[in-house]
Amino acid sequence: MKIIAVGMNYALHNKELGNPLIHTEPVIFLKPDSALLKDGKPFFLPDFAHEFHYETEVVVRICRLGKCIAPQFAPRYYDAVTVGIDFTARDLQRRLRTEGKPWELCKGFDQSAAVGKFISLDRVGGDVQQLDFRLHIDGREVQHGQTADMLFKVNDVIAYVSRFMTLKMGDLLYTGTPAGVGAVQIGNHLQGYINEEKLLDFYIR
Repeated sequence: MKIIAVGMNYALHNKELGNPLIHTEPVIFLKPDSALLKDGKPFFLPDFAHEFHYETEVVVRICRLGKCIAPQFAPRYYDAVTVGIDFTARDLQRRLRTEGKPWELCKGFDQSAAVGKFISLDRVGGDVQQLDFRLHIDGREVQHGQTADMLFKVNDVIAYVSRFMTLKMGDLLYTGTPAGVGAVQIGNHLQGYINEEKLLDFYIR
């Protein structure tokens, strides 16, 4: 199982992080399977950085083997969605970018891919590009997005990624975060929703 993630896939998020570049292709990075955090288990703040940010995303689950998938056939390759958090060691990321180094250490560390309960796409309307999602921390909404605002749509991302690597059953696709990212601290209670369905619920320790 691999975790595939799309970076800089919402214009307002790019603006808030000072990334004005217009990309002609999706920005793709990977997280190892050891990054997965599921079943409501807590996220323990690591000691190698000081600023850990939440990035709330719709996560798509791949349901069949595929290679070189055409965009019009991409819906056959996913069967469920949920809310996930792409945790980022932001201070480490800034240093790595300044030094021209890859992102893996600030994005792929243990527990950096929190994932909620998967539900069928039909249960939330059937169209992956018409989902409303949000994150609450300690009962307050801190991030809110609509998948219609993605710069690169889910089907196009699947087609793009599958040119380079085979998609396998159980792979997860993190589809990018909207504006509103911020730091977490010990004691925070995170709850993620698609439409009115609460699918993610865990604490920061």
